[in-house]
Amino acid sequence: MSSLLNTIITFIFFSFTFNYVIAAEYVGSERCADCHAQQYNHFRVSGHPYKLTKAEVAKHRALPLPTGYSWKDISYVIGGAYKKVRYIDKQGFIITAAKDGSELKTQYNLETGTWSFYHKGEKKAYTCGGCHTTGFMKQGHQDGLQGIKGTWAATGVQCEACHGRGSDHAKTGNKKLIKIDRSAASCGSCHSRGDIKTIPAKKGFIRHHEQYNELLASPHKSMNCVICHNPHKRAQFSIKTECSTCHIQQQKDYLGSRMQKVGVRCIDCHMPRATKSATAKNTVEADIRSHVFKINITEQEMFYDKEIKGKTKSFANSFITLDFSCLSCHKDKSRQWATKNAKNVHSLGKYLK
Repeated sequence: MSSLLNTIITFIFFSFTFNYVIAAEYVGSERCADCHAQQYNHFRVSGHPYKLTKAEVAKHRALPLPTGYSWKDISYVIGGAYKKVRYIDKQGFIITAAKDGSELKTQYNLETGTWSFYHKGEKKAYTCGGCHTTGFMKQGHQDGLQGIKGTWAATGVQCEACHGRGSDHAKTGNKKLIKIDRSAASCGSCHSRGDIKTIPAKKGFIRHHEQYNELLASPHKSMNCVICHNPHKRAQFSIKTECSTCHIQQQKDYLGSRMQKVGVRCIDCHMPRATKSATAKNTVEADIRSHVFKINITEQEMFYDKEIKGKTKSFANSFITLDFSCLSCHKDKSRQWATKNAKNVHSLGKYLK
């Protein structure tokens, strides 16, 4: 009898818990700000909430439009925080050409003030909602726009994109009713591309938003992103743990070197801008820092091609080569010079002539 009673009680408890959890609703990041003001303020100036924005909101940010278009032609804006911006038309398709179908550069690059082609002339549906919105569902078309695949509860990567529906937590303050996942895989659910066992590349650079692919190929593969980063802050200002915290001997060797004295940091060599999101300054410097970390001082190439289903795809090896690590600063030198001088690298600045 007691066994049957326990079974009934257990069933009722789990049924109640299940119904309670699924009843939670999205409440919006502004509600989170009521108690988590500091985290919210950091988040608001990060790139996350700008991944996708309604046109009526984005138009107040003084973003330039592709030639011939007005805000009446735009339904949503993709990006527009720090790197680049693209536009979605009133049918839900990403704008890739002029209104008359002729060739037009439709991606605006904020760092350089230039325009680039994006899938030139293609009829490009918006399929990025899984990572660019909050509460994404694969079914349907947001706002009834046929070019948009899927629906969402809120535009952009809001607090609840990572922490889950927040209504129950907001009502009770119970930490058990909100998702807190500090694993690298959690970040990697969006910061990845294709097979995470590879590092996709294109035109001499690692492709953007695949930091998880890079991390898994690096010596830091067992670490979580939040060990080094505050996930609420803009990437540029999110570092909370310095390299020297773990790499004590390398730091000791490096102190007093010429490079250390002129301000060269660990990340300048170990995390060069070998990844491209919007623009590249030259052949060895794009606009996003790599997360591969390991430097190869041999003449081995960083990139390789592979035939996949009849198409040639480019990939990066699990290391940074000296052209990226050295020549973005030593512009008048060659890779051969870098190879010759890269021994005892952490004290190199003491002896470099």
